[in-house]
Amino acid sequence: MNAGPQEPTLVVAVDGPSGSGKSSTARGVARALRLRYLDTGAMYRAMTWWMLRHDVDVSDPAAVAARADEPVIEMTTADPDAPAVSVDGVDVSGPIRTREVTNAVSAVSAVPEVRTRLVALQRELIGDGGIVVEGRDIGTVVAPDAQVKVFLTASQQARAQRRAAELTADPAATVSTTRSEMDTRDRLDSTRATSPLLKADDAVEVDSTEFGLDEVIAQIVKLAEERVAAL
Repeated sequence: MNAGPQEPTLVVAVDGPSGSGKSSTARGVARALRLRYLDTGAMYRAMTWWMLRHDVDVSDPAAVAARADEPVIEMTTADPDAPAVSVDGVDVSGPIRTREVTNAVSAVSAVPEVRTRLVALQRELIGDGGIVVEGRDIGTVVAPDAQVKVFLTASQQARAQRRAAELTADPAATVSTTRSEMDTRDRLDSTRATSPLLKADDAVEVDSTEFGLDEVIAQIVKLAEERVAAL
């Protein structure tokens, strides 16, 4: 299916908790459908990275809010195989994936001023469509009119194993430690007052625990094909 040129307004929203496979899945779907790709989580990570580098107390919402307009965050969306994020002109695609950032991002992303700014930027990047967008509030807040909405899940153990495997350079990132940190982040993301992690009422839930990446991508591509055919 060449959904990119055929359906330039198509928006595929992929939400779900950390470690559920959102990034790999969303990139694969974008590749298969010839659409752009946007990782909104990377934007919150970029904001968090900037706050940490500027010695802002990320546990103080007022301190974060006071500086939320300062960092210049830019994203590339054209190539799902080469997504990049920069802050103040510096490519931070690698540094934003550290445990330090991961364990601080929920606090920063819960600040209303941060979400207001980044949601506006996300909507600007989505534009008229032709894109797969992954995050935690895409189907509920950022793009509630998306034609395809998926809520991607997996068992806690599977998610912890996947995330720990991504952090092999950090010897402290054991599966048990990673699971504990993810549990804390899930709780914070699901209970924050502004744009909590929720499944949209019209989203299709996909449990990736027992499926390989290609199988999950195929399920979502099929769903997108069916929705496009019905337009």
